[in-house]
Amino acid sequence: MIDPRLENLAGTLIKKHTRSDHIPLIGIAGAQGSGKTTLARSLATALGGVQVSLDDVYRTRAERQALARDLHPLLETRGPPLTHDLDLLAATVAALRAAGPDTTTPLPAFDKRADDRVPHDLWPTFTGRPSVILIDGWYLGARPRPDADLAESINDLERDRDPDGRWRRLVNDALAGDYARAFSAFDAVLFLAAPSFDVVLDWRCQQEAELMGLASKDLPEADRARIAGFIQVFERITRSMLAGRVDAEVTVTLDAHRAVTTPLSR
Repeated sequence: MIDPRLENLAGTLIKKHTRSDHIPLIGIAGAQGSGKTTLARSLATALGGVQVSLDDVYRTRAERQALARDLHPLLETRGPPLTHDLDLLAATVAALRAAGPDTTTPLPAFDKRADDRVPHDLWPTFTGRPSVILIDGWYLGARPRPDADLAESINDLERDRDPDGRWRRLVNDALAGDYARAFSAFDAVLFLAAPSFDVVLDWRCQQEAELMGLASKDLPEADRARIAGFIQVFERITRSMLAGRVDAEVTVTLDAHRAVTTPLSR
């Protein structure tokens, strides 16, 4: 369940940026498993808005394979900057803002099991003019790090697959460039701050177990190990955001059970 205080806080933020001639674009950021998608969907339903995940605009598998071939093998792995189609995101937002009461707007979709974008004719649609556009994404508002901060590896993935730091520099440069420009289009970002990066593995494993119809404690150890390896792709930026390198109008701190502790307005 979503903490009512969190819904109220988000509702106040949305109202602040709503005008008769302007549909607000609000980002909800947070580590994997923080509840950002659930919150965005709930708000969209309650307010007559529309929710889109940053995950919905991943580049196609073929596009990421080309990036892996031309720039760095790790760019085939979806998640970090450079693995999203920001033009598709911008075009979707523009179409939603231009919509009338009877307009049907296609919404991008990505099939994580197939690791590829859903064919356009199978995309879900939104009918009407939304009251708010809610985008959830794990690193919305994240700031790039100084180059000197990228020198040392922070986990096994970086040590083994990015020993010269080329991948993390590419990601950081993208965060400073195209992604910063994309983030600047948002009216506001709400950041759901985990108590630490250490809790992210448990949150992500809980999500995986639920998809499998299991209790968290029954998730096979092999799956937990696989997830532990996967979230290393997200670790550097997540830790940076938790340390304060994020442009968010409102930050809400969560405990290990995703309960709100103290909401802090910037």
